[in-house]
Amino acid sequence: MDFSGRTVIITGAANGIGKGIALHYAMKGANTVIADIDEKAGRETVAVIKERGQEAIFVQTDVRQEADIVGLMEVAYQKYGRIDILINNAGKGLFKPLDDLTVEEWDDLLNTNLRSVFLSSREAAKYMRQNKDGGSIVNIASTRALMSEPNWEAYAASKGGIVALTHALAASLSKDRITVNCISPGWIETGDYALLRPMDHEQHLSGRVGKPEDIARACLYLTAKENDFVTGINLIVDGGMTRKMIYVE
Repeated sequence: MDFSGRTVIITGAANGIGKGIALHYAMKGANTVIADIDEKAGRETVAVIKERGQEAIFVQTDVRQEADIVGLMEVAYQKYGRIDILINNAGKGLFKPLDDLTVEEWDDLLNTNLRSVFLSSREAAKYMRQNKDGGSIVNIASTRALMSEPNWEAYAASKGGIVALTHALAASLSKDRITVNCISPGWIETGDYALLRPMDHEQHLSGRVGKPEDIARACLYLTAKENDFVTGINLIVDGGMTRKMIYVE
């Protein structure tokens, strides 16, 4: 899959899964726009890409702010002349007992994880419509949209909303030749992989915990021009963890 000449915007791309996605698009020849609130880490990611002879810019962005998202799209378009791909990856988690969860915390998480997907998709689509071949949007949800453990109400709600918003956007933007899909990662280790225990890997049918590159490759697949028949789906990338029976024998 060749992404040469195509412009991809990745939110939350300074660290973790987002960084892994950005590095893979750059490696495939894309003009890569790193959008993140963390300026230091974002510029470091751009430096890594440029050291490899690939193209990238950093745009400091608070995805909770509509003006920041509008500005992000304007900068990307002015720099590269087109926007082809948007990866809505930015997000935060919140593990907190229900009785202690405040309205302010709920709103902040929903604005970061869910409203940002609406805003970014709306603004990116304005530019993608100018392309003869449309564009692609991928939203990063979570397997927590499908299953839960206690004290994850706000996060689960935000990720469930992303899954629903994805197929709604796919329907609305189909006339503009814009595909919209979502990926629900399971356990993706962004820290020291060597510190994981055998029992961590054994929880997965794949026999291992996931890595950021697993999600990056899924993004590449969903945004490749030849895969424009795939739209409106929620692709679960979790090593089979959500399909494994948990009964203790």
